[in-house]
Amino acid sequence: MTLEAYMASRADLLTKERSLRRDHIYKANMSATEAKAEEIVRRLRKEEADTIWSAINEDIPHPFPGMEFLTGMPVIKMMPKGAMLHAHLDATVDVSLVLKIALEHPAIHVRSSTYLSVDEATRQLPEFRALPVSEYGTSADIASSTYVPDSWIPFKEARQACSLGIEAFDQWVIQAMTISPTEAYKTHSTVTKIWQKFTSTFLVSEGMLRYTPIWEQYIREFFLSSIRDGIMYMEPRISFWQKTMINAKGEQSATHEEWLDIFERVIQQVKSELKAQGREDEFFGARIIYTTLRFITPEELEWYLDDCIMLKQKYPHLIAGFDLVGDENVLQPLTYYLKPLLRFQEKQAELGIDIPFIFHAGETLGDGNHVDDNLFDAILLGTKRIGHGFSLAKHPLLMQMCREKGIALEICPISNEILRLTSSIPMHPLPTILNNGIPVALSPDDPAVFGNLDLSYDFYQVLVASEVTGLITLAVAARDSLEFSTLEKSEKERALAVWEKRWAAFVESICSEFK
Repeated sequence: MTLEAYMASRADLLTKERSLRRDHIYKANMSATEAKAEEIVRRLRKEEADTIWSAINEDIPHPFPGMEFLTGMPVIKMMPKGAMLHAHLDATVDVSLVLKIALEHPAIHVRSSTYLSVDEATRQLPEFRALPVSEYGTSADIASSTYVPDSWIPFKEARQACSLGIEAFDQWVIQAMTISPTEAYKTHSTVTKIWQKFTSTFLVSEGMLRYTPIWEQYIREFFLSSIRDGIMYMEPRISFWQKTMINAKGEQSATHEEWLDIFERVIQQVKSELKAQGREDEFFGARIIYTTLRFITPEELEWYLDDCIMLKQKYPHLIAGFDLVGDENVLQPLTYYLKPLLRFQEKQAELGIDIPFIFHAGETLGDGNHVDDNLFDAILLGTKRIGHGFSLAKHPLLMQMCREKGIALEICPISNEILRLTSSIPMHPLPTILNNGIPVALSPDDPAVFGNLDLSYDFYQVLVASEVTGLITLAVAARDSLEFSTLEKSEKERALAVWEKRWAAFVESICSEFK
């Protein structure tokens, strides 16, 4: 074989292999402006790799996913990202802002099982709760040995009275609600350890968030911060495990219907505000993936499934799907819940409604264990999308089924790294998923806990993880996030048309700004 013939065969083989990717057709038909923008972004990526990531720089310690990225920041930040399809609502808003909001509410109280120690390593987690006026506590120094364990102190007063100082008090609260780089890469070095820390952050924040006045402010900030990051539609997962929330009077009585009333009210408020500013195309609203925790019994699950149906009947435009959440490695597999899940589908058929499953599955390092097997059951149960699907790359038949059935994966790159499934983004199975032509929606999972407060961070990580991946790959992922959302057909078509328009403006801006 001549060298020319070999090189021709090589080029043909590369083309055939990459033709399996979903971005292949898009690349083959991209405009001259898109091609130029693609080349610019690849150049910026190489320059950054050569000068920052491949060089020894004393000013930059071990790079971690949440750190500010450099030349890639303005490009990715500007990009229209479509929909956010995998995010747990309770972990989507900057914890510093949550602290600030909580300080505005006299009902919020804090307590600890022991006084706040100078030694950070021995500090107990703070506990928060909104109390009725009749039960308000009194000011005390929570860092004093005279503090009475488990006694409630008004949050604002506890902060002001803390003898360690306001900065140390705030640090205590914020550290309890987030995972630091040190915890992610050093002290919590196994999946089990990091999940224990991860779970504890929700136990701390729920005392503030499950108070209707704060919940309403929180939802609003979730929408606004997402819009600022170029996200036009969201499907957050909300845990309905708690059957009531504390209302404005401090009573544990706000029902799930009231939760959705608040959610709907904030959607309409934000839409109205954006319309008044001539920006209505920036926000197509949000729908909720109803979740409960996978440690409950099948009998208990029946209640939640019936509750989900009731909410779907009353709020058909708000309920997007159903999921079971929690650490798959230690909690119950889908097979444990098969009977109630199958009955759930039967009831929907009888009632003429549709609540698709959108299951977490395969968020594991395992191969052939019960966690990995959740992928098989999720697909057999007809899941519309798969949350994470980290172990899917080990299953060629399941990958083929996802490609043929149009089952998108909600890939959360930074989450998978911080929760110890991969040591770095280049080691992530995402390139395998993309190379097999499976649709992907890039997602942040729990950005407030991880310190990555924009979806832009996940997009950037994907951009630098593979030489095959470029700007057009990100475009296809953004477009697919809308295509595989639960938006109604007419709204989806309108959203896609708006996204295409914003995308065209975006690539023009790259070409003009980075000549």
